Amino acid sequence: MSIIAAMLFAIYAVIGGVSTVFLTVSLPAIIIWKVYRKVKFNKALTA
Repeated sequence: MSIIAAMLFAIYAVIGGVSTVFLTVSLPAIIIWKVYRKVKFNKALTA
């Protein structure tokens, strides 16, 4: 395997890992935030 292929593999692995961590953290946070607003301020969950 050439050095360029190894570098591309490493870059794609980092990009994939960052996006996976972002989605894993942000989706539950958004759901929790919406439920919090519903309970505290009686706002709609869809807004």
